Amino acid sequence: MSDLPPEGPRKQGPILFDLDEQQPPLSPSEAPPVPEPDLPGPQGQAMTTAAALAARQPSKLARWFWALAGALVSALISIAAWRFAMDLIASVPLLGLAVSVLMGLVVLVGLAIVVKELAAMSRLAKVDALHRAADAALASDDLKAARKVVDQLSNLYAGREDTRWGRERLKERGAEVFDASGLIGLAENELLAPLDAAARREVEASARQVATVTALVPLALADVVAALSSNLRMIRRIAEIYGGRSGTLGSWRLTRAVMSHLVATGAVAVGDDMLEPVLGGGLLGKLSRRFGEGLVNGALTARVGVAAIEVCRPLPFTRRNRPSVREIIRTALAGFVIKESGKG
Repeated sequence: MSDLPPEGPRKQGPILFDLDEQQPPLSPSEAPPVPEPDLPGPQGQAMTTAAALAARQPSKLARWFWALAGALVSALISIAAWRFAMDLIASVPLLGLAVSVLMGLVVLVGLAIVVKELAAMSRLAKVDALHRAADAALASDDLKAARKVVDQLSNLYAGREDTRWGRERLKERGAEVFDASGLIGLAENELLAPLDAAARREVEASARQVATVTALVPLALADVVAALSSNLRMIRRIAEIYGGRSGTLGSWRLTRAVMSHLVATGAVAVGDDMLEPVLGGGLLGKLSRRFGEGLVNGALTARVGVAAIEVCRPLPFTRRNRPSVREIIRTALAGFVIKESGKG
C-alpha cells in the first residue's frame, strides 16, 4: 500500500487576470462584416419577364375567341349607336343630326387610323422584302438584282433630307461598281452609316434608362412594365430610323418578332462576359442587388437593341461591322457604374 495520504477535496485559490494584456473593444468601423446569405446573383428578372411576355404566342383558340368577341362587341355597339341616333333624330331632330355627324366623324377617324396602321405594316413588309432581296443578290452575286435593290433603297429614302448627300454619292459612284457585293457595300456605306449611328445612340439611351429605372424602382411589376415599355419604344424608334414607320400594331408585331428571336436563341440570358467590359471580373457580386439587377437589365436591353437593328435594317451587314453588344454596354453603362460607385 502507498504511504501517500488519501486525496481530499482540492482547494482552489483566487484566479488572477492580467487586465493589461486584454485587447480593447473593437469600434463599429473595425468590426468584421456580417456574413451575407448565399443568394443568386442578379439575373435581369425584369427584362427576362418582359421578353417572355412579348414573345409569347397566343393559341389559335384564344385568337379565335378574341376575334369573335371583338366582332360581337363592335356589332352591338354599332346597333346601339344607330338606334340611339335614330331615336334622337325622331325626338329632337337638330340634336340627333349633330350627334349623327359626330358619330360619322368618329368612324372616319377610326378608318384613318386603320389605313395608317395598314400602311405602316406595308412599309415594314417592304423593308423586310428589301433585306431578303439583298441577301439573295449577294448569295447569287447577281449584279442586276443588286442594282434593283439599290434603286429600291434610294426610293425608300427619297423623301428624307438626312440621306440626300448619301443618295447623291451613291448615284455618282454606283455606275463604277460591277459586282453585287461591291454595289450593296457602297449603298451600305453611303446610305446606312448615319442611320446605324443614330440607331446605336437610341440603343445606348434605352439601356441607360432601363438600368436606371430598374435599379431605383423597388417594385417587381413596375420595373417589368418600365423595361417592356422602354424596349417597345426603342424598337419603334429603330424601325423609324431605318424607314419602317411602324404603327401601334406594327410595333407590337415587330417587338414580338425580335423577342421571339432572342428567346429562341437564348440571348435573353445573363452571360459571364456580359458586364465584363464595364465592371471587370467579380465586381458584380460586390454591388447592391438592386444596382446589379439594373445593370443586367440594361445589358439585356442592349442585346434587344442590336437584334432590332438587324431585323429593321434594310440591308445585311457586309462592309460595315455589326454593332457589338460589348461596346454598346461599355458606352451606355460605364457612366452609370461610375456614378453609382461614387455614391457608395
